[in-house]
Amino acid sequence: MTKEIIINSTASQNRVAITENSKLVDFFIDHPEKRRMVGSLYLGKVARVLPGIRAAFIDIGLKHDAFLHFSDIGDKLDDMKGIFDDDDESDFEDDENGTVLEDNSKPLYNKTHANAKSDNNRERSIPKLRKGEEIIVQIIKEPVKGKGVRVTSSISIPGRFCVLLPFDNKIGVSKKIIDYRERRRLRRIARGILPRNCGLIIRTAAKDQEEKALMGDLKFLVSTWQEIQNSIKNQNPPAIVYEDLSTTVSVIRDLFTPDVSKIFIDSKKLFKEIKDYIQFIQPELIKKVEYYRDSSPIFEEFNIEEQIKALLGRRVPMPSGGHIVIEHTEAMVVVDVNSGRYAAKKDQELNSLKTDLEAAREIVRQLRLRDIGGLIVIDFIDLEDDKNRKKVYDELKKEFKKDRAKIALLPMTEFGLMQITRERIRENIMQSMHDPCPYCNGTGLVTKKSNLMHEIEEWLKRFKQEKKSVPLTLVIHPTLFDSLRSGKISFVTKMRFKYLFRLKIEVDEKIGFQKFQFVETRSGQDVTDYFS
Repeated sequence: MTKEIIINSTASQNRVAITENSKLVDFFIDHPEKRRMVGSLYLGKVARVLPGIRAAFIDIGLKHDAFLHFSDIGDKLDDMKGIFDDDDESDFEDDENGTVLEDNSKPLYNKTHANAKSDNNRERSIPKLRKGEEIIVQIIKEPVKGKGVRVTSSISIPGRFCVLLPFDNKIGVSKKIIDYRERRRLRRIARGILPRNCGLIIRTAAKDQEEKALMGDLKFLVSTWQEIQNSIKNQNPPAIVYEDLSTTVSVIRDLFTPDVSKIFIDSKKLFKEIKDYIQFIQPELIKKVEYYRDSSPIFEEFNIEEQIKALLGRRVPMPSGGHIVIEHTEAMVVVDVNSGRYAAKKDQELNSLKTDLEAAREIVRQLRLRDIGGLIVIDFIDLEDDKNRKKVYDELKKEFKKDRAKIALLPMTEFGLMQITRERIRENIMQSMHDPCPYCNGTGLVTKKSNLMHEIEEWLKRFKQEKKSVPLTLVIHPTLFDSLRSGKISFVTKMRFKYLFRLKIEVDEKIGFQKFQFVETRSGQDVTDYFS
């Protein structure tokens, strides 16, 4: 399998595509005006503590206060508060058994978040948080729609091979390293290099690396943590004290593994930045970084642009002739599986199973590509045999192993429905690349012209009841003008005779084509809202 990373950089954004055998499997967008926030550390101030919802709101200087759930408050909160005073470090106690944690470039808040719904966690006493006190928090989820960021007090600083966990006492090894001897070797190295009063996670990229490489990465992380502590002592809340890498560079840090054959970059500036970064973290991989010099756009040359266009559609075709439809709602994402030409064949159960298995693979790919999180409900083609339903469930589980996000899924119901939750960290690709339509507000529907004409008449009726005949000017979008003037007797003429006052029409392209405006002709006063 040929795995490549292709990076396209323009003045407005950076786009990162990861392909396997020329097929797009991951896609990231880095907007300069919307910098990646996950991983950044803030010195905040407790704004509110709400035991009823087991959460606190932290003022970190953003538009909305950050949301801190009690399950995201680490056990070492008191040690973390000690940073505000003189250094008060407790001795680190080694964890003999080690703890296997998920490898992830994002802050490893999941060790507490995964147990957020457990009975023991619900019974925990309310953390000692007081309104107005200072607290150090790290962003774990970016703002989505009207919600602010979600934060944790369990700090983690990711590097190339390790993740440093200040004030923690855990040693973890990525679950993706399955060789027992290698896991034991890495855990032994971790115990030997672990700094005082810190925990450590060994990442997947550390597999087969020498102790020297891990030590170098750890020294950099320890130095970063010392700088953060110095910054905290010299800042007044709310203030940012550490920013994680940009999306583009973090993809290189987290996903540029030895199985990647090449990185192609079409920007000299970004090429130099990434090359210098790789030279620092893992020099032996630098020969895989290549500057793209051709005149044709890099995404077109690698056939990525066409795949992105298909990615943004609600309807995704499948090779068998079937297709899936992806719909976003306020509460969840709904995926519908349709059989296409398979439906006309004889063995309905077998054909339905083939379509569902094919759809399962494509759905997992689409969820990764579009970075869709939250609750997902899939409506598969009905299957009568329980064994066949389990085959679809097992296929989804197998495909989700390739996904870096945390997944939970339930077996298929008798109605062919499957429920999935996927970890949501930031806006999905659709949200990051699009703004809601100003005319339909994202619904995809616009008011019919006949209904708009009805609203205009109802407005005139209310106006006539409350005021005497006053000359009016109706301001409308050009698209509505022809409808108002068409017919043997135009709509405007009918209104003039029906309500017995002068009515003038003006066309304005600036007004929305679903809106209208009434102005008193003599005074020029806008009276639309008074009689709406």
